[in-house]
Amino acid sequence: MYFYLGQSDTKLDTDPAYIVVMSGGGIPSESGLMRTYMTAEVAHKFKTAKIIVTMPGDYTDTLSSSYLMKKELVIRGIDENRIIFENRGTNTRSQALEVGKLMDKKLPTLLVTSPEHMYRSLKSFQKIGFTKISGQAAFSHPVEASFLFEDNELGGNNMIPNIGNNTQLRYQFWSHLNYQIIVYREYVAIAFYKIKGWL
Repeated sequence: MYFYLGQSDTKLDTDPAYIVVMSGGGIPSESGLMRTYMTAEVAHKFKTAKIIVTMPGDYTDTLSSSYLMKKELVIRGIDENRIIFENRGTNTRSQALEVGKLMDKKLPTLLVTSPEHMYRSLKSFQKIGFTKISGQAAFSHPVEASFLFEDNELGGNNMIPNIGNNTQLRYQFWSHLNYQIIVYREYVAIAFYKIKGWL
């Protein structure tokens, strides 16, 4: 379900004129940093695209999340003159409406957000008239190193079962539990948006 939510059902047939990065939990936060990282990656690929940062607040305040998102993009080699702020929207629907005021909704647009937020974001933008919009989800990548270990080599109480070779118990169970919470929360948000007529 998490992977499905992160897929874009539309593809652009031309390079995007705009890259829109959704706000997330601010900077620093996992969602904010992942989204700005992915935005920088696609902005390097599409060098003429303008970047719209959707984050409420005062973007001239050097301590604000909107300013810090811009700073993250600049640190990653993005020219600050490419960056535009949408700082009025406070949820996905209002951010889509505000972005629609900043640009021609018929221009090709690439949306960057967290995987679980992609479906609702794309549908929200399409609902208000964006006709050429696709998404790039900011999926994280697993660490390539092995985290296996032998408990007995590390000392301590040998009466406890060896779990050093059981990554299912140590990591996957807890990761999947976290994904369930994220997905269930997002499906409730999608249902709410549909009832409101926002999707």
